[in-house]
Parts: sequence; C-alpha cells; structure tokens
Amino acid sequence: MLENTKVDNTQLRLQEVKKALEHGMFVLARSILDKMPACDVAFLLESSPPADRKVLWNLTDHDQHGEILEELNEDAKDGIINLMGTDNLVAATEGMETDGLAYVLRGIPDSVYRAVLEQMDTQDRQRVELALAFPEDTAGSMMNTDTVTVRPDVTIEVVLRYLRLKGSLPDTTDALYVVDTDNKLLGDVSLSTLLTVEPTSIISDVMNHGTEPLQVLMEENEIAKLFERHDWISAPVIDDNKQLLGRITIDDVVDIIRENAEHSMMGMAGMDDDEDTFAPILPSAKRRTVWLSVNLIAAFIAASVSNMFEATLEQVATLAVLMTIVPSMGGIAGNQTLALVIRGIAVGHISSSNTRWLIGKEAAIGVLNGMIWAVLVATAVVLWKGDMQVGYIIAGAMFINLSIAGIAGVCIPLLMHKYKIDPALAGGMALTTVTDVIGLFSFLGMATLVLRH
Repeated sequence: MLENTKVDNTQLRLQEVKKALEHGMFVLARSILDKMPACDVAFLLESSPPADRKVLWNLTDHDQHGEILEELNEDAKDGIINLMGTDNLVAATEGMETDGLAYVLRGIPDSVYRAVLEQMDTQDRQRVELALAFPEDTAGSMMNTDTVTVRPDVTIEVVLRYLRLKGSLPDTTDALYVVDTDNKLLGDVSLSTLLTVEPTSIISDVMNHGTEPLQVLMEENEIAKLFERHDWISAPVIDDNKQLLGRITIDDVVDIIRENAEHSMMGMAGMDDDEDTFAPILPSAKRRTVWLSVNLIAAFIAASVSNMFEATLEQVATLAVLMTIVPSMGGIAGNQTLALVIRGIAVGHISSSNTRWLIGKEAAIGVLNGMIWAVLVATAVVLWKGDMQVGYIIAGAMFINLSIAGIAGVCIPLLMHKYKIDPALAGGMALTTVTDVIGLFSFLGMATLVLRH
C-alpha cells in the first residue's frame, strides 16, 4: 500500500510540473522540481519531448545536475550534455562517484572530454582516467573507489574509533575490507561483526577470510549472476595482483539487471535498449531503417520460395488460403524454444556440458508437437475443405516444420552466442526466416508432388 502511494505521489508531482509548464508558470515548476529527487527529475526528462527537456533542464537545480545525469538513459543523457557548456559539465561532475563519472563522460566528443579533464582537480581527473581505462560494462568501469580499508593486526576498538573520527560511511557499506601494507585484499569484516564482538578482539581473528572478489575485467553479466547467487550487498574489485581497486554495490547490479531486461525486450524488435522514446524523428528513423532492411531481405527469401511454386498455387486456390498456417505454427513453436534458451544463456544455466542434452530434448518436443498438431490441423482442414489430399499435405508440412522449428529454436541462439552475436537481437529474425522458408517449402513442395500424381 505504501509503495502504491509513493508511485501515485511521484506521478502527481510529474503531472503538476507538466501542467505548470503548459501554463507558463515557470517559477512554480522550478519550485516543484527543487523538491523532487534526482531519479524523478530524470524520469520527467525522459518522458518529455526535446523542446520541453531544454526548458526543464534550465529550471533544475544546478547542484542536482550530476545526480540527474547519472539517472538518465544514454540517449537522453547525451542530449542533455549537448545543452551544457564545459564549465557546467565540470561543475555537475564534481563530487560524483567514480562509476557515475565514467557513465557521464564516456562517449562524449574528445574535444569536450579533454576540456572537462583540464578543468577538473587532480583527484577527480585521476578517478575519471582510472574508470575510463577499463572496457565498458566491466567491473573496472562500474566500480566505486570509495572503499574503507583496515589492517588485520588492529583491534576492533581501534577500528571503531577510526570510524567515529571519519564521521560517515559510503552508501551501501556492509563491510570493511582488510588489506595488507601493499593494499592486497585479505578478506573483509562485516559491520555487524564490528558491533557485536569484544572491542579487544583483533581483526584477523574475526574477519572473513573467504571473501570472493571480482576481477577488474569481469563482465557485468557475470557480476550480476554472482550477486544474485550469493545475495551480496557489495563486493570488492581486485586486479591481477590481488590489489584492491574498488567495490561494486547492489544498486549498480540492479541497474544491470534492468538494462538486460530492457535489452532483451528491445532486442526482439532490433532496437537499442538505450533508444530514447522522444528522440528526434530523423535519428530514430535512421536507426530503425537498418533493421527493417535486414528484415526485408529475410522476407524476400521467404517470398522467393513461394515464387518457385507459382504454378502449383495457380492450380489449387485452397493452397493459397492455407499456406500461411504452417510457417505461423513453426514460428510460434520455435520462438517458445528460442526464449527458453536465451534465458538459459543469460542466467548461465547452459554450458557445453548440457548443450547436447538440451538439443535432444527440444528435438523430441518438436517431433511430438509435430505429430500432435499435424493430426489436429489436418483433421480440421479436411472437415473444412472436404479435401483429403490437402489434409495429407498440410499434415506432412506441419510435422516437418514443427520438428525443425524445435531444433532451430535451440541451435540458432547457441551458435550466435558462440560467435559473439547477441541472440536477443538477431535470434528472432533468423528463426522466423528459417520457419518461414522451411514451412513454405515443405507445404508447397509436398503439394507439388501430390498434385502431380
């Protein structure tokens, strides 16, 4: 109930801002924006056309700019940065966490990037260069350098005194990392342990020696799987020499999981997960043209199969009515398998040890579905059209296409994954092409053979 109330309040504030802008009440809009958290302001910006974004951005509190930029999707973030001068961008990035700095500055024009770096203080410049030194979507590019470390030979009392002098801890801190004099990770000690053991205890006696660190070049998908499996709140990041570089927290991992979900959903349509809903017309049309062109080629391939059997279609008009059923059924069956396998790849369930079994299972399901639906569809067609020959034709084609659809549904994403092609992006189109071509070829090919006799 409380969560629903919070969502309603957020939507209410967003509507109030939009209404104020429509009536030219900019002072009121600024007042509402000042009371909104950065995530809600970012949501409002993403929900607005480009012209309104410029007005909204100018009304937002400059001290909040850095937090807002972190919350925006990539397209919207780049559009907002184009509205900012170098001085404003430097001011916005001041005090940001390392992962936020990397996200905001990655991908901006080199001239702007250099100008921003020149105006940063030495500490911020070093943090940016460290984050951008690692490939995007790896632990190094995601990590924060705000770790709190202790030595193994000090007492709990000394650590507690140190924390009191420090005054505050970084957000989402659940443990302090134990390092030696060379900054090599030895383990960690949880905050709950610090508060519940005797103050005279030595850190080395109460610390967790089995801390599982993340390698600096580990990919974000693997990081998300580990967090999900172990229910971590945070995890340390180390280099090849086991030196502690930073940490990744659960809020970063939630972003990864959300982005992966968006990527899968948008990928099915051949679109980028960072596609801006309110992007300008020409850039949006340009992006979609590429995928439409690929799909057009696939459609022509399927159409060419129908063209091969033009004489057969001219002989029996019923075939033209029924010819879409077989490819459609094959496409649905294949996409069920495709979705299952893509999910298995994403969560790490599928490996070389179980691939053969999975292919066998899906092939068996395809054959079983082929037999069942061949009988059912053929029976329906015979009762509908009163033509036994057409019933035999569609039964045979249905069995062939559903059998192959099951195998294709598992093999296509596995092959794409092997050759570093994203199956969420291209798998659906490839599968549809296969089921269309096989479905039409089997249906019209069998019709040609049967009608000749």
